[in-house]
Amino acid sequence: MAVKPETSPSIRTITVAHSPDSDDAFMFYGLATNKLETEGLRFEHTLKDIQSLNEDAKNGVYDVTAISFHAYAYVADKYALLPHGASIGDKYGPIVVAKEPRPASEIGSMRIAVPGELTSAYLALRIFNPDFEHVVIPFDKIIDEVRSGRVDAGLLIHEGQLFYKQVGLDKVVDLGEWWHEKTGLPLPMGGNVIKRDLGKDLMEEVSRHLHRSISYSMENREDALAYAMQFARDMQPELADRFVAMWVNDLTLDYGERGREAVRRLLDEAFRPGSSRTRSISNSSAKPALCSSKRNAA
Repeated sequence: MAVKPETSPSIRTITVAHSPDSDDAFMFYGLATNKLETEGLRFEHTLKDIQSLNEDAKNGVYDVTAISFHAYAYVADKYALLPHGASIGDKYGPIVVAKEPRPASEIGSMRIAVPGELTSAYLALRIFNPDFEHVVIPFDKIIDEVRSGRVDAGLLIHEGQLFYKQVGLDKVVDLGEWWHEKTGLPLPMGGNVIKRDLGKDLMEEVSRHLHRSISYSMENREDALAYAMQFARDMQPELADRFVAMWVNDLTLDYGERGREAVRRLLDEAFRPGSSRTRSISNSSAKPALCSSKRNAA
């Protein structure tokens, strides 16, 4: 039975922003549909693409927001990284695709469509090879750019990772596979952050409710997936289920030491002083301290 949202003026509104994707919708199902008692808090949801959320985070627009780990390095003074809500791919991740078979060794000479310069996918590709030319294209238009021949290749995030073969494209490299071979770690893409100026007590309270929402969705998977399907961009239910399973998993509930080490390693590789791979990064002092391993504390 749904919990009726409170309307009392004493209710504190918490603004929450995340991407309009089935995996994020799945995570926030419990809160977005008022399934959970939130004890004097009202969660106001805003949906935007991840690059827009990354830019908004630099201006501190929302109390809680999904964010790329790459972008988080620039806003760690304003936001704390929550210990849950992460999208971390274990042996899979963003995929570079082309119209015809191309070896990964040619990436440095390619013109590649990317979903945003602050995305972790872009950062991982820069670590893989910093020499490619890039053009920023909305993530859901990248496949069209590749098929048209206007770019040599495209960097796919979200569900494009699952159906690129169906539209006649070839994989150049799966960055999650490459990262695991390189480090033995999963590849972290994004997480949820919370404003530090909310104060410790409120941060912990909000964190607890967000963790409950993820747990509720996993415990009520069929209902949560049915809700998430409205954000699945015409994916078949089986494909949406597979996509959600890829990005909402045990590491979403709690990074664990392996997940935290993966984030540290990604940012260490990117911000390593003197590395030619950091040419897209302007602030080498921005590495954040990671959150506590406690599930319900920010």
